[in-house]
Amino acid sequence: MSKTLTRTTGMLPSVFDDFMKPWNEWFDNGSLLGKMLTVPAVNITENKEQFELAVAVPGMKKENFTIDVDGNLLTISAAMEEEKNEKDEKMTRQEYNYSSFSRTFTLPEEVLKESIEARYEDGVLKLVLPKREEARKMVATKHITVK
Repeated sequence: MSKTLTRTTGMLPSVFDDFMKPWNEWFDNGSLLGKMLTVPAVNITENKEQFELAVAVPGMKKENFTIDVDGNLLTISAAMEEEKNEKDEKMTRQEYNYSSFSRTFTLPEEVLKESIEARYEDGVLKLVLPKREEARKMVATKHITVK
């Protein structure tokens, strides 16, 4: 049964729609929590010395992150729980929020895995992935003449 049909079939379904509105919004577009599931944007840059990853994750704390290297896979994940309680004489309100993500990247052979560094500042997680010495010596660009 479509939402349009449900809304136009009388008073009772409309009341239920209004009552269930906060929960109905979570299930819009056929996906569970479709509006709340997001994966942070990642910028990857490369220069002669290293690769740099910048992950946009505002509102997190450095304690929320887990960064692991397993073979040639780099996994960045985070989880954050937030609980709010408000009380006064006539009302009690409690909200609970949990958000998490996980991103996995395949590391190039030239990355020195044991020297990867990470820092979190101004809502951006920054990782520096230094290159091996032999990769640094390789010519990064080469001009080819057309014959």
